[in-house]
Amino acid sequence: MSQNLAFADYAVFIIYFLVVSIYGYIIYRKREKNEHDAKAYFLAEGTLTWWAIGASLIASNISAEQFIGMSGEGFFLGIAVAAYEWLAAIALIIVAVWFIPVYLKNKIYTMPQFLKTRYNESTALIMAVFWLFLYVFVNLTSILYLGAVAINGLAGGEYLHAIMIGLAVFALIISLGGMKVVAYTDVIQVAVLIIGGLVTSYIALTVVAESFGFGKDALAGFNLLMDKAPEHFKMIIDRPTASSSQLEIDKYLTFPGLMSYLAGIWIINLNYWGCNQYITQRALGADLQTARTGILFAGFLKLLMPLIVMLPGIAAYVLYQNGDLPQLVGGKDGAYSAMLTFLPTGLKGLSVAALTAAIVASLAGKVNSISTIYTLDVHKKYIQKSASDRHQVNIGRYAVFAAMLLAVLFTWNDLLGIGGVGGFTYIQKYTGFISPGVFAMFFLGMFWKRTTGTAAIVGVIAGFLLSVLFNEFAPALFGNETLLYTAWPNGKGGFEIPFHICMGLSFVFTMILMIAISFAGPKVNPKAFELDTQMFKLKPQTTVLIVITLLIIAALYAKFW
Repeated sequence: MSQNLAFADYAVFIIYFLVVSIYGYIIYRKREKNEHDAKAYFLAEGTLTWWAIGASLIASNISAEQFIGMSGEGFFLGIAVAAYEWLAAIALIIVAVWFIPVYLKNKIYTMPQFLKTRYNESTALIMAVFWLFLYVFVNLTSILYLGAVAINGLAGGEYLHAIMIGLAVFALIISLGGMKVVAYTDVIQVAVLIIGGLVTSYIALTVVAESFGFGKDALAGFNLLMDKAPEHFKMIIDRPTASSSQLEIDKYLTFPGLMSYLAGIWIINLNYWGCNQYITQRALGADLQTARTGILFAGFLKLLMPLIVMLPGIAAYVLYQNGDLPQLVGGKDGAYSAMLTFLPTGLKGLSVAALTAAIVASLAGKVNSISTIYTLDVHKKYIQKSASDRHQVNIGRYAVFAAMLLAVLFTWNDLLGIGGVGGFTYIQKYTGFISPGVFAMFFLGMFWKRTTGTAAIVGVIAGFLLSVLFNEFAPALFGNETLLYTAWPNGKGGFEIPFHICMGLSFVFTMILMIAISFAGPKVNPKAFELDTQMFKLKPQTTVLIVITLLIIAALYAKFW
């Protein structure tokens, strides 16, 4: 029994664990007759409702990097980091209206299959292998490490490896049942996540209010945040000047004001939500209207996420500045865990359950996507072409176990240095090295019939090389402030370009290169998709949901601009 968690907290957590496990088992038993149908196992084809798709998208997306990493960025940067969530809602609208119809019309079940159908086998295989490495060694490891560190801090600080194994085993229990079990248990996970997250935010505001003598008044606490940290409630970070402090420069490097909105943050969101097996897999087995409504429902839920994952970080900043918060363990990424220490007995257990739900749901969704890509796009095509449905399901389960084992081994001693970079920035920056090329390849492949397979391969390689150039070598080549979008001192004697700007530059030059190469090919690539314009038309209720979401986002930006 730790000094931070009481018996009641453990009881709440155990109840959560039992409810999710029992419900998952019930779902698994109900689908037992389809257990060896590969499409049923990997895609839950035709059995997911719109609310299950939407909830599963959010549960898989919101994980330790959001709870811990984004809360840390809230502590450091403020509400500007909410742009990732609010613009994600717009990205989900774009995906629902334009991307998903293309996938469903062409019966696409995996992202490598899209590349094979639209381009060629080589492109599909290269990206399948690449995605497997990315998902295992960047995504799984970061989710597992950040989650274990956060829970370990609340449990007394002595159980990191045991918690890591526990999270991995819990996720395995859910994942081995297939996509339907993952998706429907995600409904419970997202409910726990939202309720627990809102409770934490509410308590954080009351703690701030009490700290300044206003009693337990959450509204007063929010007003105090705006009064005590006005710079944390600006959506646009000002561009530094010659007289700017290092802190102001560091904030701009993390989120470079209006420049973020020109390309970087859109590439991150559209690539993540529209070209990512981990996300789109939830919708690929459904009919168009169900998939579209589920994705839009997820977009609506995204509007809540800053309140849950970012606000506690700003509260931690105000308390820290006022001397009411002890030294943060792990720097800014310790902000969320520090706020959980203020929760009363029982509610602390609920918040730990919410954090665990986010971690486990993301782990389960990720390993399910890993097993899908490996089984359908690598094993079935190149290793055992005659594999039966039963054998494919078994291979998928072996892949789930192998991926989780590798993630645990590589996370055991933080081999990738996640802890030293900062969780949220780690994922955004290093996936951003490949996002420009991948998104350019998918975008042109969907909507420009002239795009060739050669252009796709060159584009994804060039996108990566250009990202390396702009992130690592361009500042050194210029060595001063003569860059197109001024590089700023990084505090270590060198210069650095904000990674959002690097992504924008990489994307623009990759698009130009791919278009130039494609002009050398036929006017219409024989493998180009035939788009059904009728599929892009929206039903009235769908239009209403889109308009409501956009109006809320517009109001939020008007308030905090």
